[in-house]
Amino acid sequence: MLYVLAGVTVLTVGDAIFKSMAGEWGAAGVAALRYTMGAVGLSAILLARGGRSELLHWPRPRLQWMRGFGVALATVAIINAFFLMPLAEATAITFTQPMITALLAALFLGERMRAAVLVATVVGFIGVTIVLRPNFMDIGFAAFLPLLAALGMAILIIGNRASAGLASSLAMQAYVAITATVFLLAAAGLGMLSGHPAWQLDMPHWSVVLRCAVVAVTASFAHWLIFIGTVRAGASTVAPMTYGQLIAASILGYIFFDEIPDAMAWLGAAIIVGAGLFLWWQGRAAPAAGTQR
Repeated sequence: MLYVLAGVTVLTVGDAIFKSMAGEWGAAGVAALRYTMGAVGLSAILLARGGRSELLHWPRPRLQWMRGFGVALATVAIINAFFLMPLAEATAITFTQPMITALLAALFLGERMRAAVLVATVVGFIGVTIVLRPNFMDIGFAAFLPLLAALGMAILIIGNRASAGLASSLAMQAYVAITATVFLLAAAGLGMLSGHPAWQLDMPHWSVVLRCAVVAVTASFAHWLIFIGTVRAGASTVAPMTYGQLIAASILGYIFFDEIPDAMAWLGAAIIVGAGLFLWWQGRAAPAAGTQR
């Protein structure tokens, strides 16, 4: 559990680094640069470990592209959200991902839609409306970007479930980094062609490149920590530790960006987290009941 807590904390440090680049370079450019570095690094490691055949011959390519699309969507959305919203509030809204994942699993994987999923989804989105309250007044529909990020991560998780066991964990990481990079480069190019001032990219400052490199390395390390914790204790055991990310986001937001969520934002975040924990508890209770029968 401590491995997972450390992993999500390191991920949140990366989120804070992303937020520090607001106004210095476009979100699509930042995301594309970060994932290009990740794709090159992971591919090099895979080749060094003798994974040339895995790198050249992907299992179920359409599924890998779906996973990459989910990551690309989530990354662009959440970086834009960090640029515009307080770190803790944007992070809190992304915790709707388990509810969205459950809904998508019912729609596309044929999993049974449990009453607990519907209850958690309704309650979770009540929390979202509370958190969004001041942000929607300030930035309009851009306040829904964290929800778009949660949708992207839900697509990734659905893709992960469908591709379980198709290749090594390193190869699966490389596939998603490569495909996400393609989507992100396309998004950055379309942003440039649009002519919108906020989406234009010039030569990045060296500090932007360095910070993207730091995020690429620390994110890989964080995912390794989460993987180790999950393998040792099981996904159902460590799942609640992911909510430590909200605590880390609150601390980093306060220290580096002078962000202090108000009482209503904390209430909304508590409702979202509570809905997620309820869904997790129901998921653990169902197998236990089946075993007793």
